[in-house]
Amino acid sequence: MRRKRNYKKKYQEDVRHKNIAIGRFINYLMRDGKKSVAERVLYGAFDKIEKTAKENPADIFKKALENVSPLVEVASRRVGGANYQVPREVRPERKFMLACRWIIAAARSKKGKAMAEKLAEELLAASKNEGAAIKKKQDTHRMAEANRAFAHFSW
Repeated sequence: MRRKRNYKKKYQEDVRHKNIAIGRFINYLMRDGKKSVAERVLYGAFDKIEKTAKENPADIFKKALENVSPLVEVASRRVGGANYQVPREVRPERKFMLACRWIIAAARSKKGKAMAEKLAEELLAASKNEGAAIKKKQDTHRMAEANRAFAHFSW
């Protein structure tokens, strides 16, 4: 039987920077279909980044995503009645998605500030290889390194 064809999704760029990555990040940030709220939060974070770092926020955003993107992750694989955590390389689309997810989760987990402020802090920290999102990436890499012995089960 033939496999289902995988169609490439067309992503929309954001309004302000005309950048597809920022447009996708806004979609990940969005809750309950409220895109204008997500845009306001992200652009508010960008304004705060511009004030504190005195740099282009789009560059800091790109650097943060680069730093948070994982190279390897573990996938569960059942072999002979036992489950093994097999290290695998991460596909580019998944790298982006995981990086966005981790940055947003790290920002949301902070307490006591507006989301735009928390997101700005997390993006700045990630661009300097610090913060909770970077810790999550390092934990993922550490897990893959620890299970390197099972790499031969890769498929």
